Amino acid sequence: MANHKSALKRIRSNNAKRLRNKYQHKTTRTFIKQLRGTTDKAEAQGLLKTVISMIDKLAKKNIIHRNKAANNKSKLTKLVNSL
Repeated sequence: MANHKSALKRIRSNNAKRLRNKYQHKTTRTFIKQLRGTTDKAEAQGLLKTVISMIDKLAKKNIIHRNKAANNKSKLTKLVNSL
């Protein structure tokens, strides 16, 4: 167990950040699944803007790697354009 006050605080803050990152990542994955299941092009284009914004935020905060973000955005854009 940690012996310093600062180490205890670091444990608490890391846990809070981990839960926040987990929530944001899971929410983004849910939106991606929703986008993949959409067949209406107009709805998909609106949803694509939201999903791309969410992916960019995850990459900016280093929750996902920037190359993974770029790959996801590319694949989703191709999917929407093919509808």
